[in-house]
Amino acid sequence: MTIEDVQVTGAAGTDYLAKRTLRSGTAGWVLLAGLGVSYVISGDYAGWNSGIAQGGFGGLLIATVLIAGMYLAMVLGMAELSAALPAAGGGYTFARRALGPWGGFATGTAVLLEYAIAPAAIATFIGGYVESLNLFGITDGWWVYLAVYALFIGVHLTGAGEALKAMFVITAIALVGLLVFAVSAWGLFETGNLTDIPADPNAVGSSSFLPFGVFGIWAAVPFAIWFFLAVEGVPLAAEEAREPEKNVPKGIISAMLVLIVTGAAVLFLATGALGAQAISTSGNPLVEALGDSGAAKLVNYIGLAGLVASFFSIVYAYSRQTFALSRAGYLPTSLSVTNARKAPVLALIVPGVIGFALSLTGKGAMLLNMAVFGAALSYVLMMVSHIVLRVREPNMPRPYRTPGGIATTAFALVIACAAVIATFLVDPVAATWTLVAFCAFMAYFGLYSRHRLVANSPDEEFAMLAKAEEELE
Repeated sequence: MTIEDVQVTGAAGTDYLAKRTLRSGTAGWVLLAGLGVSYVISGDYAGWNSGIAQGGFGGLLIATVLIAGMYLAMVLGMAELSAALPAAGGGYTFARRALGPWGGFATGTAVLLEYAIAPAAIATFIGGYVESLNLFGITDGWWVYLAVYALFIGVHLTGAGEALKAMFVITAIALVGLLVFAVSAWGLFETGNLTDIPADPNAVGSSSFLPFGVFGIWAAVPFAIWFFLAVEGVPLAAEEAREPEKNVPKGIISAMLVLIVTGAAVLFLATGALGAQAISTSGNPLVEALGDSGAAKLVNYIGLAGLVASFFSIVYAYSRQTFALSRAGYLPTSLSVTNARKAPVLALIVPGVIGFALSLTGKGAMLLNMAVFGAALSYVLMMVSHIVLRVREPNMPRPYRTPGGIATTAFALVIACAAVIATFLVDPVAATWTLVAFCAFMAYFGLYSRHRLVANSPDEEFAMLAKAEEELE
């Protein structure tokens, strides 16, 4: 498809865009960093430990080091792109400029699948927490799923400033919980607990450190991703940030550094306190690692705040991705209409209804792997976008430049490709169903929406300006 194929919808575009604007200037870099941590912090409380069942402590540790390196490299690349192209589309905006409408929509779709499915997985974990704590006498999780979706979508409808501040407070509470855990677990730590899983004699390269062999490292990759999944969503707040060219890079890099510290602390201390064998099957690893103590009870309650923080923030992320794709015509344009508080109403509600339906399966681990597949696929496309723009548009204004340039994002690209394959190794059914959904979206674009794009939406204007400059040169 060429730029000439893009058609403007709406009368001259002014009324159309006036109904589809977000409230700018609501967040500085501290709130953006809080948003980045908020996206991910539930991964420190639950989900990651299943990677030990796949690769042992050593396998998950090596996988986590590789994935942390990938995310850091990717975040540095996205910091550059978000400063150069600050728009609510995030990764979709970057790929649209670099790879055209097909690449842009493919990236946006992969991100949307990640963000629409991840809250469903987190909702099942919240339900499990509420039941285990015997809160409100609830014994059937679907009431919890419905309540969290209804409550937090409602809060987001009040506007981005209010929602981001609420997220920041909840995230701060969750970080306090991790600090309490770390201090308490330090006294229980025993080095021998890290390698108490017997080595599988039939696995290639197996040892006490790698009980399931070298292959276990690869199988642990999707669970290592859970330590950092969704931090890349910070650029989705670009249109609502103050001085996005400065604050978005600072916010996303700060968030990533915090998450590296919390992920490392949880992996070592929880495993060393409880033992790799026991932690690998735990539904509440941090609490079980502390045993029957007052600290365990406190962390148990605060853990619910961590899950809520990630659920709350990823609802924000899926709404902004849906909003951006809809405003540009890739998805039905009714999804991007904003209310008086400048919140995208249907972009919040429609993916929420779909996510709630998915949460009713109760299969949190399966939903987690589906979200990871969408995420890893988007990482591949975003890193390709960074490389393409560096090569094709070396003179594009870049208020922030990625240290190491193409070499940095090429490293992230290689690991991201391996991560996509790893999702099929862990749960081929979940990965296949997500791939089917991705293909259905692409078919919708090819058969219908590519002929109805909105040429004067911010993301399309970025691309058309680049095309015009290229033709002039």
